[in-house]
Amino acid sequence: MRIHLTSVFVDDQEKAAHFYTEVLGFVKKHDVPVGDDRWLTVVSPEDPEGTELLLEPSGHPAVQPYKTALVEDGIPVTSFAVQDVPAEFKRLRDLGVRFTQEPLEMGPVTTAVFDDTCGNLIQIQHGE
Repeated sequence: MRIHLTSVFVDDQEKAAHFYTEVLGFVKKHDVPVGDDRWLTVVSPEDPEGTELLLEPSGHPAVQPYKTALVEDGIPVTSFAVQDVPAEFKRLRDLGVRFTQEPLEMGPVTTAVFDDTCGNLIQIQHGE
């Protein structure tokens, strides 16, 4: 068994598609109209057949309280692995990404947390 698909709820799929592809560097894999929304997934360019991230609309009534609570408590909704957290922090900050946590070493792991502009905090990390 392996993880094939995971999702992040986004306030605006078009804005999310831009941010996750043009800023973070993911590649669009699927973009299929589904009623008023889309089945919109992205993948790592390093693993185009790997795990897909669904940029899922935040329309369900339970989603907004969940997202709000996580952001208010500073909790990232998910984590992405990077080779070098300080270098990725600088690259993203230079692109205008707002970080809520600068690179922080915690033993063998280094993390940083940013706002994805779509209602979520996302962590980048390197290490065990």
